[in-house]
Amino acid sequence: MRDLLPDMPGGLGVRDLWLARKGKMLLDVPELCLDGPGPTLILGPNGAGKSLLLRCLHGLIAPDRGRVTQGGEPLNDTHKARQAMVFQQPVLLRRSVAANLDFVLRRQSLPRVTRKARMAELLAEGGLDGKARQSARSLSGGEAQRLAILRALALEPETLFLDEPTSALDPGATQAIEQMVLRASARGVRIVMVTHDIGQARRLAADIVMMQGGHVVEHGAAKQVLDAPNSPASRRYLAGGLVT
Repeated sequence: MRDLLPDMPGGLGVRDLWLARKGKMLLDVPELCLDGPGPTLILGPNGAGKSLLLRCLHGLIAPDRGRVTQGGEPLNDTHKARQAMVFQQPVLLRRSVAANLDFVLRRQSLPRVTRKARMAELLAEGGLDGKARQSARSLSGGEAQRLAILRALALEPETLFLDEPTSALDPGATQAIEQMVLRASARGVRIVMVTHDIGQARRLAADIVMMQGGHVVEHGAAKQVLDAPNSPASRRYLAGGLVT
């Protein structure tokens, strides 16, 4: 029998999540469910717990207590296999651009012809068509991040976690990645993305999770949270005030 959690809605979420280190609370989230169709963006000041929450949702960090859930079930290896994550600093293999993608495609046991066609699609998606033979480590910052996202998308995940993927990029590179994110979302990939950029949240988000001090202080539709936030912490942050 499946280990279903009573009264827990579907989607990706947490229940009674608590994480502490050296006696200091880092995350305290009684309940959160992400089940909407569009990108979810996690906003908040530095140290709010945004990246920690993302890592817990992906199963990279186990909470001290509580559960991460998928569809009302505790997160398990089957769920994790349908997820992918891209970090703020892209981690690439010391191989060519094409070989980075082929490494992932081979793990899916795809026939060579299918792999070749899929690789061409991915390279075109990321605007890296002419760089297939180039060393991945020689790409610009924006190109490297696009390759990291392409490699994650090559897994055909149901959920893609992105941890501030454009934080160090110029406007052009940021726009290219935002377009990739929107296209992936339109194809049905659930996007959960950490950002510090309020403008980016306006451009991408369907819903927003606002965090402060390890707590979720607000979660709702992007327009409502950005234009008429309910919590004082959200109002201060969105107004450009200092939030600790």
